Amino acid sequence: MHFQQTEIRLEARRPGFHLITREILGALPGIGRVRAGFLQLFLQHTSASLTINENADPDVRADLARWIDRAVPDNAPYFEHTAEGPDDMPAHVKASLLGCSVMIPIREGRLALGTWQGIYLGEHRTDAGRRTVLATVWGE
Repeated sequence: MHFQQTEIRLEARRPGFHLITREILGALPGIGRVRAGFLQLFLQHTSASLTINENADPDVRADLARWIDRAVPDNAPYFEHTAEGPDDMPAHVKASLLGCSVMIPIREGRLALGTWQGIYLGEHRTDAGRRTVLATVWGE
């Protein structure tokens, strides 16, 4: 049984949805040795998210960003947690809606993502810093 746990530091990004599949794979060369297993990604933040979605058309990322910003707007008068800025509580809500982890099967040394699937970082803060993802690979 193969186990690998790696902390991956992602560069700061502007708000929106960003494909990070290549960055994740670049930090995990051990995946190539796993015949059957799993990759679990855990984002160690409460104002960003991880999700899997369309990896080819950038319009999907833009549409997701527009939708979530409309669903959970900054400066909404009903938010009380505003000490860290008008985008802080909305970022927490967005992160809770989308989640902070994904689990992806590994088959024959590759992520078993569908043809059009990629791993997204949802950045929900305007002035966010670098983000940390804890990646755990296990399998045989």
